[in-house]
Amino acid sequence: MQVEQDKRTFDRFSARFPLKYKHSRNEFGTDVFLRDASAEGLKVATKERLFLHDSVSLEVKLPDSFNPMTLNGQVVWVKSKSPDLWEAGLRFHKINLMEMQRIFKLVAQD
Repeated sequence: MQVEQDKRTFDRFSARFPLKYKHSRNEFGTDVFLRDASAEGLKVATKERLFLHDSVSLEVKLPDSFNPMTLNGQVVWVKSKSPDLWEAGLRFHKINLMEMQRIFKLVAQD
């Protein structure tokens, strides 16, 4: 029996926050939720399909501030969960450990 090894450099943690995104086609999605994150990327659930290689700018609403956190990345995978629900994985263009630490602290408080 062969076990597939996780190749991530940073651990992924569960994080559930609302967000909105803007992708390379200049459209905005608002029915989007952060599902989990790591220092390298994150997973989102959305009612609007994202496409591989889309460049996406995310605004994450966090409870510790009125201003959203902005994260930028590229879509690296997309899965259909149902006819009107998609999950997508994004890899950040630039790793920002301080921003991920902020999200992690908020999740750990729950």
